Amino acid sequence: MSTESDIAALGGRTMGTRWSVKLSAPRSRDLHALHAGIEAELKRVVAQMSTWEDGSDISRYNRAAAGSWQVIPEDFWNVLVAAHDIARRSDGAFDPSVGPLVALWGFGAQAGAQRVPDAAQLAEVGSSCGWHKLQLDVQKQAVLQPGGLQLDLSAIAKGYGVDLVSRWLRRNGIAAALVEVGGELHGYGRKPDGHPWRVLVESAPEEGAGAHYPPRVLALDDLAVATSGDRWHHYEHDGVSYSHTLDPRTQAPVTRAAAAVTVIEREAMHADAWATALTVMGAQQGLAFAAEHGLAARFVSRGSNGLEESMTPAFQQYLDADRQ
Repeated sequence: MSTESDIAALGGRTMGTRWSVKLSAPRSRDLHALHAGIEAELKRVVAQMSTWEDGSDISRYNRAAAGSWQVIPEDFWNVLVAAHDIARRSDGAFDPSVGPLVALWGFGAQAGAQRVPDAAQLAEVGSSCGWHKLQLDVQKQAVLQPGGLQLDLSAIAKGYGVDLVSRWLRRNGIAAALVEVGGELHGYGRKPDGHPWRVLVESAPEEGAGAHYPPRVLALDDLAVATSGDRWHHYEHDGVSYSHTLDPRTQAPVTRAAAAVTVIEREAMHADAWATALTVMGAQQGLAFAAEHGLAARFVSRGSNGLEESMTPAFQQYLDADRQ
């Protein structure tokens, strides 16, 4: 039986996007079993946290009676605890309860018409939102439904799916893999040639032609990276572009959003959520916040002279390390 390793590529669809895994495995390894195991991990995320599925655990919570405590499964709990923590630390720039406002502006699973809502609509829908309404019972692994609170974990669940798959692969003897779900990445281990997985940082739409800086490449040696920005979902109304990224503090889509915000973390779940939070904060405030809190973050913004790149010292260190 051959023990030589090759790089195999697997893929599929999940959470409204695509997943892919490159892994180093002996030529004798059953790739069908690995594919099935990866799919099972991702289906668990969907079954627990997809607002597109009426029967999911998050949908059941969103329909629960006011005043009831809902015991939730472990993966849902892990993500909700992380989301609540990042909401607190970001002072509400990240908020897992803004789903109804996102829908009101025309985005997400429950999207209405893509239009600018009036002040009365915003006040009515916004009154039921707010991360501070989340009450968690750690002992019982339960969350209170105060009445009308609608959770949406789409800005963190894909990253968690990446983490789940990476951990599952490790438990099943895969010593090196690069896992991606919808652009969120985690790489660990060494390829058969002895090198770590190297990835090009996801860019702004026009970055290749209009940038005054080189492409940024990262070595993912047990690291995760996520990118947020205005290239993915937006619409125009009366000449104004509205992004799918909502600022919970203003109850409106982010204006003058950075073209791309990239965050490096140990876990893709945290990279995913922080990329969203920093996008909401904006390039200036977000960069200052990230630097103060030791986050590895890169911003690409549109300035008067084209694209402008800025990054925290923590992000720069990863680029420096890759050049050594």
